[in-house]
Amino acid sequence: MILADLGADVIKVEDPQAGDETRGWGPPFVDGYSAYYLCANRGKRSIAVNLKAPEGVDLLRRLAAEADVFIENFRAGKAESLGIGPSALRDLNPRLIYCSITGFGQTGPYRDLPGYDFIIQAMSGLMSITGEPDGRPMKVGVAVADVFTGLYAAVAILAALRGREHSGRGEYIDLALYDTALAALVNVASNALNGGGTPRRMGNEHPNIVPYQTFPAADGEIAVAVGNDRQFRRLCEVLGAPGLAEDPRFAHNPDRVRHRDALVELLGQRFQTQPGAYWMAQLAAAEIPCGPIQTVDQAFADPQVAAREMCWSLTLPTGSVARVPANPIHFSDTPLAPRGAPPALGEHTDEVLAGLGIPAHERARLREAGVVR
Repeated sequence: MILADLGADVIKVEDPQAGDETRGWGPPFVDGYSAYYLCANRGKRSIAVNLKAPEGVDLLRRLAAEADVFIENFRAGKAESLGIGPSALRDLNPRLIYCSITGFGQTGPYRDLPGYDFIIQAMSGLMSITGEPDGRPMKVGVAVADVFTGLYAAVAILAALRGREHSGRGEYIDLALYDTALAALVNVASNALNGGGTPRRMGNEHPNIVPYQTFPAADGEIAVAVGNDRQFRRLCEVLGAPGLAEDPRFAHNPDRVRHRDALVELLGQRFQTQPGAYWMAQLAAAEIPCGPIQTVDQAFADPQVAAREMCWSLTLPTGSVARVPANPIHFSDTPLAPRGAPPALGEHTDEVLAGLGIPAHERARLREAGVVR
């Protein structure tokens, strides 16, 4: 979807019977389209091809022979068994960028295991650091391993396309959800790998910065992020407790980390004396990062979201309109806009096959034989 937003002609290849499984992942639905499917499929053309039929595989090979990029997310070895593995397709098209996305990658003892985001969050350590300190390990509320892997895939593909301009050759990209989730641990992983012990669940607190968490105001919690000692001094002034910034236990961030519990208790007592809106106004005036804890619907109703045009409306093939998060990239000269609604299953099969030079009577025969839809 990212590549489509950036101008690529993306052909989504689906099974003729049911198509992408996320089409049925609802409710909610918009005229039969699941909201889940709508979130990641705009700007694509859909063809429905039976890859169990030799003629279906041949059609896919013909597409790959003319393509710049081929992306697949079969389990390791499946593409090869179908005759559409990287060696086979790059023999047809040496300039092809071939990207495989699997749970655990093409090598290692887990290469044959299936890997959904939920399992990856559990195995990578991400779940072990998410949740309240005395609570159960929790997944993140969004499938972040899936999302991050998609982002890495887009970066890798764009880099490979750039590299091809110099080498004239394509590239094979092997991406794993597991690898990506480990990379996404960033500072937490670095702490653990460099003598910081086993990272633990800390709720909304930060392992290396204090105070950087939520605090209970008089009418509910707010988020406060104090990133340096200067901001901490200003925070203490706003809270009417400038002496805390001079206390040797709290003067510098390493000291605050060591005396976290005592400081959080003192700050919490101050925050509870006024409503959240009062504190956020005071903190914003003092240039201290802060914000309300909003629900998803509140976030998309925020005037900042409207100003940044972060919600796009898509007209579906049925005529109904669906709303989805926009692409967050803002170019100065070539602003992005949705390049089409998420497609119906097989909506563009005729169009794409015609582009391969397959005449109408042959397309009709393939459809009658169940090779395409």
